[in-house]
Parts: sequence; C-alpha cells; structure tokens
Amino acid sequence: AGVKEDSFNVLDLAEYTKNRPWWRKVFAPSSGSSAEKYNVATQLVIGGVTGWCTGFIFQKVGKLAATAVGGGFFLLQIANHTGYIKVDWKLVERDVNKAKQQLKFHSSGNKMSPEVKSRVDEVIIFLKKNVILTGGFVGGFLLGMAS
Repeated sequence: AGVKEDSFNVLDLAEYTKNRPWWRKVFAPSSGSSAEKYNVATQLVIGGVTGWCTGFIFQKVGKLAATAVGGGFFLLQIANHTGYIKVDWKLVERDVNKAKQQLKFHSSGNKMSPEVKSRVDEVIIFLKKNVILTGGFVGGFLLGMAS
C-alpha cells in the first residue's frame, strides 16, 4: 500500500508580523490602501457606516459621561452644603493651578516621543492612502453625532 505524504507549510506569525504596519495587522495583509480593493461608492459606504456607528456611540457615551460628572459635582455640592463633608477649596484651587502650570510647561516643549511620532506618521500615511474612506468616515461620524 502506498503511503500518502502530506506536506504542510509552516507560517511563523511572530516573524510575519514583526515588520508589518499596524493597520495591515488589523485589516488584512494586502490592505495598503482600500482604493486598491474597493470602488469609490463602496469606500464611501464603508466609511460612512463605520463613521455613523462611531459617532452615535461617541455621542451616547459623551452624554453619559457628562451626566455622571455633573451629577457627581451636584452631589458633592449638596454633601458640602449639608455638612456631611468639608471641602478645602483653597487646596483644590492650589492643585488646579499646579496642574495648569504643568500643562503649560509640557505643551510649550511640543516634543513627541519617537514611538508616538512613528505611530502618528503611520496614521497619516494610512489616511492619505484612504482619502475616500476617511472622508466617508468623517461624514458618517458627524451624522452619528447629530442623530
């Protein structure tokens, strides 16, 4: 009887993904640009739908966060007024001023770490290669925020 010999190709994923840009790891190995794979209408639809979903979720989460912060501040004021807690407002003001000074100090330097700069450069390249998809996403995002 003949022995059937199966041959398997082994793919080392660690080596494969080591030098790949992050968007190719997320979307697909051949997705340098969506313009290469999809026509203009498809890109606009994909960008618009994902943008609308993102904007809608962002709006709902933003309202929830604003309600939580506002409600927490309101409860803090009631607790302070009724005497349950005492807030040292001078200390709060001093800490806020210290935080403002640190923000001014860090923003005046305007220096990004090399890791952040390389990620920003990757995002900019991705956005330039996928202008139509990005435009659809921005439009959908704005519609999602408005709805």
